[in-house]
Amino acid sequence: MSPAGPSSGDSGGDAVTESATAQWYRHFGMVDAPGSSPCYAAWAVGIAGDAELIRRIDQWPHNKRQPLLILAAARFLGAQVSPYRDFRVFLDHHWAEVSEIVLSRSTQTNEAGRCATLLPSLAQISAVEGRPLALLEVGASAGLALFPDRYGYEFVGSGGDGGAAEPGADPADDADPAEAPEARTTRLVPGGATPGTFPVLRCVTSGPVPLPAEIPRVVWRAGIDLNPLDVRNPDDVAWLEALVWPEQEFRLDRLRQAIAIAQERPPLLVAGDLNERLVELVGRAPADAALVVFHSAVMGYLDAGGRARFRRTMAELAAERGCHWLSNEGHTVIAQADGSTVVPEMDDARLRGRFLLLQDGLPAAITGPHGQSLEWL
Repeated sequence: MSPAGPSSGDSGGDAVTESATAQWYRHFGMVDAPGSSPCYAAWAVGIAGDAELIRRIDQWPHNKRQPLLILAAARFLGAQVSPYRDFRVFLDHHWAEVSEIVLSRSTQTNEAGRCATLLPSLAQISAVEGRPLALLEVGASAGLALFPDRYGYEFVGSGGDGGAAEPGADPADDADPAEAPEARTTRLVPGGATPGTFPVLRCVTSGPVPLPAEIPRVVWRAGIDLNPLDVRNPDDVAWLEALVWPEQEFRLDRLRQAIAIAQERPPLLVAGDLNERLVELVGRAPADAALVVFHSAVMGYLDAGGRARFRRTMAELAAERGCHWLSNEGHTVIAQADGSTVVPEMDDARLRGRFLLLQDGLPAAITGPHGQSLEWL
């Protein structure tokens, strides 16, 4: 499917004269989505050139205009993979329902695959501390990333010497990592688990990734979210499935396996603003474990002041509690209304739709947004 699908009410698609919202959709359709979902690429570019649809989207609050939210809302309502013209007809027929979902929900993508890009750092922290882990995720959604010890892993090295990927390769490509070469593969499985009862998270690596010999032990897990999702609620589970991009059945399969694990013993999830609830929840973590606060694709939902407050709190927790911090964020998860930059440490041209992993405030790796790649710096 061509990324530049036909559009109803096409404004010409001139990026120079497009509104900020249209540019946001065009960037998503031409930079973030290609290689991951041809359908989403076509839909986003179609919306970018659709002046009437952009006008409707601009009536929503700024944080509700992001491409993934409207696309997931439509899929939640039954939109199927199709050319843009058919998708546009679907939106016209279901606009009131789409708007209701957009305004009541958020893009709480709970991608368990991201645990693959966090695991080397988590294992390092546990090894250095000589203690098991206590995990606290901010922006936890349903808490599926709180179970890194319950998943299996396959880390597949790329490049002749385990270093940089082949020239021209796009580490952000979200093809099924199961199709990666088998050479230099490191496999880890959760202790005592029966094969087939856990997802296997596959990740293509480059650079000197400190791969662990075993999966670290987790003794406590908790999360904060404005609106935590309940893995026992069918509507919440359906929303999590709608957030998986089309044409990525392998992600849908591992999501369902991760949900089954979480349903056995759901993690502690508290509702509220992360800046208001963080210190309180940290106080509930066991003192004899290495505490790690982490997040992925969350800081974009805070303005510059909120992010600055969070950084100050993390600095205080590091000094007073010995808390560790893993930040896994990208530039364009959600465009900033105040114009500020979520990831000032690295040029977006270097990331190309990927995330930057900071370990205790220092750049450690460039990661695939769904955990599909890990380039150690």
